[in-house]
Amino acid sequence: MDRIRPHFLPTLALALPLIGSHLARMAIGVTDTLMVARLGVDALAALVLATSLFFILFMAGSGYAMGLMARVATALARDDDTDVRRSTRMALWLSILHAALSAPIMWASGPILVALGQEPRLAALAQEWLLVMAFATPAVLCGMTLNSYLAALGRANVVMWITLAGVPLNVLFNWLLIFGPGPFPAWGIMGAAIASMSVNWIQLAALALFAARLPEARRFHLFKHFWRPDWAAFRDILVLGLPIGLTTVAEIAMFTGSNLMMGWFGPEALAAHGIALQIASLTFMVHIGLSNAATIRVGAARGAGDALSLRSGAKAALVLSLAFAVLTMAMFILLPRTLTGFYLADSDPAAPAIVALAASLMIYAGAFQVVDAMQVVTLGLLRGVQDTRVPLLLTMVSYWLIGIPAAYVLAFPVGMGPQGLWAGLVAGLSAAAALLLWRFWTRGDGWVGAPDGAAQPA
Repeated sequence: MDRIRPHFLPTLALALPLIGSHLARMAIGVTDTLMVARLGVDALAALVLATSLFFILFMAGSGYAMGLMARVATALARDDDTDVRRSTRMALWLSILHAALSAPIMWASGPILVALGQEPRLAALAQEWLLVMAFATPAVLCGMTLNSYLAALGRANVVMWITLAGVPLNVLFNWLLIFGPGPFPAWGIMGAAIASMSVNWIQLAALALFAARLPEARRFHLFKHFWRPDWAAFRDILVLGLPIGLTTVAEIAMFTGSNLMMGWFGPEALAAHGIALQIASLTFMVHIGLSNAATIRVGAARGAGDALSLRSGAKAALVLSLAFAVLTMAMFILLPRTLTGFYLADSDPAAPAIVALAASLMIYAGAFQVVDAMQVVTLGLLRGVQDTRVPLLLTMVSYWLIGIPAAYVLAFPVGMGPQGLWAGLVAGLSAAAALLLWRFWTRGDGWVGAPDGAAQPA
């Protein structure tokens, strides 16, 4: 404990603004949902469809930004300013390329959603939103890349304040463009997309300004000769980041599969599932922030060739995450009805049954907290040492060969019902946590000095 204690405060200092940023992004999504809901059921359902497709496409391209955290932290520890600049530029290039490749899918989203069995009128409304958001995707992905760059430079606070500023701005733009007060047009769901697009481009401009002008960042000349390709760095970031994006999509797909299976039990079960999952998602933001901090600190220790700090920093991140997970697990188990009761009005005749089922699922959400925390923080540690391909295989085995089959078997053949689905999710995440921890710790000091694919400076 004496060796890891000095790592607690620096890890928390880095993680807290990152946690704030993740919560602010969630708040933007919640305000979009609440404001579009006032347009009616069709608009809300269409937004759910549209955001689900957008989220999958976005997360598939998010790995370049996540991988960049480790790459920059390692380069800084080695005093390699050239690699900081090259890696960040090529991560931005890959973000723009991914956005361009995603755009045709968004523009054709209406027919795609109809082919997947969605009602044509909902698919058409969803396509309205996605047509606009195709132009926001470069800003979203490049913004995430600059978030990682600034966080690795030790300025996660800048990221947090810019993200927080987007929340009231998004509310204002939504109100003006969805409902059209005074001279403004009432564009409905398309107005919500235009509002989101505007906020994301404004945030990207602010991030780019700080990335260019902060004293810590000026020496890297990030945007000088931005158009010049660096194919070696391009390949390194692609090989590092693509498996991260695919890992995230694999986890999203597991939860999407659980949503579909829960729908077989009827709307009340699906509503209870959604409530329990959203509560768990809120606390999960803390562990994502700690995972990001772990990536940066382990990456820096690796770059400095400090095996002791790498191990101690990793243990500190895991202990912090486990402590918070135990706290939330206790809250979920002791206060399930209190937490789930906030989501439904007492006047709703279906409320008692939904709250009762959601409260029973919160018991599983408690176990969910611990294993989900361990797997996401360990993923962050592995990204810090730039190990992403083997973790992709381990998580796909855990999510799709263990989690989903276990959820189906426990829910249906065994007869546990909705609770069985959650028990299956816990099994999949437990397998992921165990395999990823095994991967990280069995290498020991081998992570220090391992090749990271860095090419010659250009």
